[in-house]
Amino acid sequence: MTAVAAVDLGASSGRVMRGVVTGGAVRVEEVHRFANGPVHHDGALRWDVRRLHREVVAGLRLAGDVTSIGIDSWAVDYGLLDEHGELLADPVCYRDSRTDGVRPAEGLYEVNGLQFQPFNTMFQLMAEPLLPRASQLLLVPDLISYWLTGERGAEHTNATTTGLVDVRTGQWSPELTADLPAGLLPDLRHPGDPAGTYGGVPVTAVGSHDTASAVVAVPARNDRFAYISCGTWSLVGVELSAPVLTPESRAANFTNEGGVDGTIRYLRNVMGLWLLQECVRVWQVQLTPLLREAAHATGTVFDPNDPVFLPPGDMPDRIQRHCGRTMTRPEVVRSVLDSLALAHRDAVLDAQRLSGKEVDVVHVVGGGSRNDLLCQLTADACGLPVVAGPAEATALGNVLVQARAAGAVPGGLADMRRLVRQSLPLRRFLPRGVEHRRTV
Repeated sequence: MTAVAAVDLGASSGRVMRGVVTGGAVRVEEVHRFANGPVHHDGALRWDVRRLHREVVAGLRLAGDVTSIGIDSWAVDYGLLDEHGELLADPVCYRDSRTDGVRPAEGLYEVNGLQFQPFNTMFQLMAEPLLPRASQLLLVPDLISYWLTGERGAEHTNATTTGLVDVRTGQWSPELTADLPAGLLPDLRHPGDPAGTYGGVPVTAVGSHDTASAVVAVPARNDRFAYISCGTWSLVGVELSAPVLTPESRAANFTNEGGVDGTIRYLRNVMGLWLLQECVRVWQVQLTPLLREAAHATGTVFDPNDPVFLPPGDMPDRIQRHCGRTMTRPEVVRSVLDSLALAHRDAVLDAQRLSGKEVDVVHVVGGGSRNDLLCQLTADACGLPVVAGPAEATALGNVLVQARAAGAVPGGLADMRRLVRQSLPLRRFLPRGVEHRRTV
């Protein structure tokens, strides 16, 4: 039996999971969960990263005896250290408005392969007043790892989301980092590499971008699959062996991010369940009864990726204004789910067209895999079967990479995915042949 601790930090909550690999099966158990969310402080929307560190330490105590620790989180956000290794300020949240109005430079996509998102790290650095005082930049999971171990590094899958890595070489781009202070970016690590020790326990680099870990745990039987890592964001795409850097790919706003074992996560961001999370927060109600009512409601399809929906605020009001009609709460929920299903479909179709890779199944992993209505609507929209689960894909992928580094799991991604299929129940949704209209 091999037991490891998986630290999984999300934009709305964090948790520490204890993962066990034994007898041809893998299982995870939540030992500590804590709230997370940005707060307005020092003139910006920021993460209370010191509190996150304290919660991680508390969770690691509850995890008991483990042979390894791995850390993943959301992408792009970072902390800046001074020359003494002290944090200059709490990391600014990607939902802050400081990058509003930025535009990508000509030829950028051909180097970093990233879809344009105004909050990518490289654009945040353009608006960073503390940069002249900074000695080093650490992305959020690398910052937590540094505070645990005293060792600095940049895990590769997350580094590729910064916009500063050359997707063709997998290294920091001399061209794109030329204007940054020397030494700002630490050496790259890859999933499975040692990252120091905490209390005598090895810390292992995993796919520290949470989507990279989630894709490890997609329980696919072969490579003809699309995935939707569905949580606050829906990351919709396919797994490739090489990036797609065509003008058509750039125009479709597809991204080429690093995956575990040298793969490319070719995907598009869709706004995701953030829309419902904000609605529920404003309404102060439970979502489950609304989902039952939404199954029989009629919604209005809208573009969930419109920038108006990015910041926190009164989401139900914004949705209704965008749709041009007053709606009941179930109608708002149905509008969100219909719109997400169509956005999922468009991304799956575009991923196949642009990459040349055909798929015959869509895997929905993450918290959204528990949403039966969304899974069924996605199957209907895509015209493909949807396999839902595991909900804890990120933690499972984190655990599996650690267990493999410890020698408890042999082989590659196919072997790890087989272990997931053997260990967990999955649900299948068949398309009902419903024809959906295009997004308005």
